[in-house]
Amino acid sequence: MAGDAPRPRGFTLVYSLLALVALAWLLRAAGRAPHVPLWDWAPWQRWVPVVTMLPVCLILALAIARPNPFSFGGARNDCFDPERPGIIRLTRHPLLLALALWSASHIVPNGDLAHAVLFGTFACFALIGGVMIDRRKRRRMGDRWTRLTLSVGKTAPWPAVGDMNTVRRLAAGVLLYAVLIALHPRLFGVSPLP
Repeated sequence: MAGDAPRPRGFTLVYSLLALVALAWLLRAAGRAPHVPLWDWAPWQRWVPVVTMLPVCLILALAIARPNPFSFGGARNDCFDPERPGIIRLTRHPLLLALALWSASHIVPNGDLAHAVLFGTFACFALIGGVMIDRRKRRRMGDRWTRLTLSVGKTAPWPAVGDMNTVRRLAAGVLLYAVLIALHPRLFGVSPLP
């Protein structure tokens, strides 16, 4: 179908890098905005993103470069196996779920207006985006969307024990989490750890 044609890998890579640069710029801009407090800071608030980011990193690792005909983009969607959907069994939009969790968790320790607007916008985008993508995909895919959804819903929620691809992805998610913790002070000027 028009609009669902695969994009060259180079396009996706360049687009992703530009999106990360734009995100870093937005985060730095929010940090330099005039401070308008919405609530008082407390030490426990720091733990909300620290705890939440591990599942976020695991979701990202399980979702990236995985066939997903239900969501935007997706790699090799024609190879999607509804009997082995992986993370798609838990959510049709794992990347949007990761974005929603990341952004919502970062509102808590950044209790000022600029960060609330920034992270709140990302969280709303992620939640509304999933609904909008479902509507579009359901309309474009027709009965195939319903059949795939029902097939995926009948599978076991977790992959078989010993699935090495899943083990490697989970290990990559833990590594990503450790890298983010280590680089956070350099990238954003504040350590996420107490």
